[in-house]
Amino acid sequence: MLTFEQKLEVFKSFPELEQRNVSLGRVNFHYEGSAYDKKTVVYHLHPNGNGYVYAGLLDGYETDDKGFVNIREMAEPELRQLVRETINAMSVREGEAPASRPEATEAPNRSTSPGGVWTNSKGEKLTLKYEDDLWYIYSGLSLEMAFDTREEAGEYLAEEGFSPLKG
Repeated sequence: MLTFEQKLEVFKSFPELEQRNVSLGRVNFHYEGSAYDKKTVVYHLHPNGNGYVYAGLLDGYETDDKGFVNIREMAEPELRQLVRETINAMSVREGEAPASRPEATEAPNRSTSPGGVWTNSKGEKLTLKYEDDLWYIYSGLSLEMAFDTREEAGEYLAEEGFSPLKG
């Protein structure tokens, strides 16, 4: 089993990944170039060596219900391959050419920005923000809802009669 430090070095060797320290000494690595709202590649790498890598877009890996593979016992070559495959899969949406951007294929009435202000016909405003691997909807300073994906948050807002506030 690789140590925490060895796994950190593997993840740091991918220039596409951005390290983000989270609670209890754990570390996440994000891929900001993702063609999906999902940007977390490495989730909760713990000082004890446990952690998870996203493989929800890949075939051939046993994942949990959120698409993550436990990497506790993975050898370095297998870990490097998994991370490379994940980054490659997150770089292009299925069925798109590599140069294509996801904004061009999103449904109408969806914000293509990472978040922002949404309004309804009554003039009420809600704010959508991405923080700590979740999408949060706020009414002023009050938290209204939280979602795992941008798609879920957008669907909820649309169902409630909200649309993105334009420029």
